Amino acid sequence: MSALRVTRVLQSIAQCGWRSQSSQAAEAAHHIKSGAGFSFELSDEQREFQATARKFAREEIIPVAAQYDKTGEYPVPLIKRAWELGLMNSHIPESCGGLGLGTFEACLITEELAYGCTGVQTAIEANSLGQMPVIIAGNEQQQKKYLGRMTEEPLMCAYCVTEPGAGSDVAGIKTRAEKKGDEYVINGQKMWITNGGKANWYFLLARSNPDLKAPANKAFTGFIVEADSPGIQIGRKEMNMGQRCSDTRGIVFEDVRVPKENVLIAEGAGFKIAMGAFDKTRPPVAAGAVGLAQRALDEATKYALERKTFGKPIIEHQAVSFMLAEMAMKVELARLASQRAAWEIDVGRRNTYFASIAKAFAGDIANQLASDAVQIFGGNGFNSEYPVEKLMRDAKIYQIYEGTAQIQRLIIAREHVAKFKS
Repeated sequence: MSALRVTRVLQSIAQCGWRSQSSQAAEAAHHIKSGAGFSFELSDEQREFQATARKFAREEIIPVAAQYDKTGEYPVPLIKRAWELGLMNSHIPESCGGLGLGTFEACLITEELAYGCTGVQTAIEANSLGQMPVIIAGNEQQQKKYLGRMTEEPLMCAYCVTEPGAGSDVAGIKTRAEKKGDEYVINGQKMWITNGGKANWYFLLARSNPDLKAPANKAFTGFIVEADSPGIQIGRKEMNMGQRCSDTRGIVFEDVRVPKENVLIAEGAGFKIAMGAFDKTRPPVAAGAVGLAQRALDEATKYALERKTFGKPIIEHQAVSFMLAEMAMKVELARLASQRAAWEIDVGRRNTYFASIAKAFAGDIANQLASDAVQIFGGNGFNSEYPVEKLMRDAKIYQIYEGTAQIQRLIIAREHVAKFKS
């Protein structure tokens, strides 16, 4: 974002009641933090963003979350407000006008937003997934053009990889890109695209090598595609089990022409780019699951303190208190896992192993805690007038999107064996 935009963000934080510090001081604090050894202490800047996101989630998201869940309406006012507060697009580098925050900071923000509503959080976080291939593989011109515009107004983007017949099996993608002169012509269908109907542009993965036996690391190319390009047909909004205000759609590409200038790195490099993006986005996804789990724990604890059976609050029954203890253990461990995976990125290490551990574990415990919260609420938990049934519906997707729980275990096993052998 521009210097004026950065100033506005920090002013917004200050107006919310938290001290701001200069970007130079923040950068110095980041370097000190990175080199100071093992520490659980947050920097002043990190606490500011965490507190801003927490205030926004609890005062602005939670009061309207149930209504958005009921209607499925896209939360435009909340997205605009998040953008104004600097809680969106945190990965965009300063060279493109962004804040250039680390993945650790993104996780702090994401957890707080997810506490309010994971549907809203997913709509916001999908921007990071769409942007990440451009951040890690885009040239200077591509970055300034496509990332820069997102710092000037609250635009959305999307990651177009999944297809009706290619989810976990990314190498099974059938969308094709045929080079004709200085352009590529794209034909194919994508499915389950978050922000698909709201995006200004897409990252698109397509098969550019017609040889079906070509290895994945040479067969696919990554493209930046303008969403208003002729030939793009956007499908209906899917009505999902949970996270209903997030915009999920199928998209058809029919003779869509993309200039060669919009190829990321080079023809054939797309698969590596698409997979590389996951290492950087899975920690924030895990943090979102942690936010939902923390909300489930808080709602269950509050209810257990108020609800009485056999003449005393149910929290005084060992059966309930032990459930809450187990829930608390899982939240703390999942948070540590997501933060470790984020930290690995920010110190420049390959984090595939830790990213998959965090994503798998946090996704699993989010589902467990949401279910336990419903159990503690009893019959009330099964009713839509209480908040925990929504948490249970929202949680499931964390075991599916950005790599299923089973795919994460395949990755973890592969990485573990490789580490052991080395």
